[in-house]
Amino acid sequence: MLNYSKLLSSIEPSKTVAIASLINQLKAEGKKILSFSAGEPDFNTPDFIKEAGIKAIQDNQTKYTSLQGTAELINTIIKKFKTENNLDFKPDEILVSNGAKQSIYNVAMAICNPGDEVIFQAPYWVSYPEIVKLAQAKPVIIETNANSNFKITAEQLEKAITEKTKAFLFNSPSNPTGAVYSKSEIIELANVLINKDIYIITDEIYEKIIFDGEEHFSIGSIPELKDKTITINGVSKAFSMTGWRIGYAGSNKEIIKLAKIIQGHSTSNATSISQAAANAALNGSGKEVNEMKDEFNKRRDFVINELQSIDGIICPKPKGAFYAFFDVSSYYNKSNNNFRINDSISFCNYLLSDASIALVPGIAFGNDNCIRMSYASSMEDLIEGLKKLKVSLSKLS
Repeated sequence: MLNYSKLLSSIEPSKTVAIASLINQLKAEGKKILSFSAGEPDFNTPDFIKEAGIKAIQDNQTKYTSLQGTAELINTIIKKFKTENNLDFKPDEILVSNGAKQSIYNVAMAICNPGDEVIFQAPYWVSYPEIVKLAQAKPVIIETNANSNFKITAEQLEKAITEKTKAFLFNSPSNPTGAVYSKSEIIELANVLINKDIYIITDEIYEKIIFDGEEHFSIGSIPELKDKTITINGVSKAFSMTGWRIGYAGSNKEIIKLAKIIQGHSTSNATSISQAAANAALNGSGKEVNEMKDEFNKRRDFVINELQSIDGIICPKPKGAFYAFFDVSSYYNKSNNNFRINDSISFCNYLLSDASIALVPGIAFGNDNCIRMSYASSMEDLIEGLKKLKVSLSKLS
C-alpha cells in the first residue's frame, strides 16, 4: 500500500486559514457574519503603490527576476534597514520572498538540523511551531499569560536553553497579542544570547504599527548579535499589501545562500510586479502608513475599553499590531440552553452560532484560555460586534 509523507502528516493545518474558509462558506450561504478574525488591514493598498504595480505591467516587467530579488528592491531594503533599524547589509545578505512567512520558512530550513531545538513564546503566531517541525527541529515553547502582558523574561529564556538549542524565534510587535518589547527588555533577552552559539530569527512584520509613543528596536542592531541574527520583514501589514506577497530577510551571506537554495527549488523569485510595488511602498513618505496607524489606534482604544468593561474578561492593552488577545476562561463550564463552553474553540463556536461573530480561538496560538479579536475592521462593525458579544455572554450561566 502506498504511504503518504510522515512528516507532513504530523503538521497541523493552519487554524486561521480554516476559520477564514468557514466564514467565507457561511457568507456564501447568505449569512451575515461579523468577522474579526482576519490578520490583514481592511484598508485598500495606497494608490501610489497600486500605480507602481500597474506601471510595471505596462513596462512589461512581467518576466523572471533574479531569484534573490530585483536590484532596485534589494537596494531599497538595504537603505530601509540602515535608516530605520540601524542594520547594515550588503546585497548578498538580502533575500526577497513570497511573503514574510516564506522568509521564515526559508531561514528555518537553512539553519536547522533534525533534533535541533527552536525556542519561542506562547502565544505564538500560528505557523511558528509547524515551520519548525517542517525543518525537522523541535519547538520549545515558553508560556506567558495576560498577567505578564504576554511577555517572557530573560530568566525564562535562559531556563529554556539546552545544548540542542539552535535558534530563538522572536516577534515584536506580536501576533496575536499586540505585545511590544521595549528596548531595555530586548537588551535583557539579548544579554542571555550574546555569548551563546544560538541564532536569532526576529519577525518584525508589525514594526510600523506601534502605539502610545513606543518605539521599535531591532535586536540585530546590537553589534554582538549582528552575525547570528536573521531579521524578517515585509510589506503586507504596514502597507496593506497582504495579497501582493512580498517579504524579505536580512542576514549573513551564508544563511542567505542556503535560504536561496530552498527558494530556488520551490517558488523561485517573488512576483516581478509585486516587487515593483514593494519598492514604491518602501520609498514612500509614510503618510498613508501613519493614517492607517492613527485609525487603528482609535479602534484599539474603543475595543480594549469595551472588553475591559466586561466582567470575567482579562484584556491587557496591546501596544502594537491590530489585535486584542484576551482571557475568557472564566466563561468555561458555562452554558446557554444546550450549548456548553469548555475551551476557546467552543467559546468561538458559541459566538458564531449565537451572535454571528467570528473570532479566533486562542488554542491556534498556543493559549487555550484566550481569544484573538482583530480590530482591522470598520468602527461600525466593531461597535455592533461588541454589543452582540456582550449580549451573548450575558446569556451564559
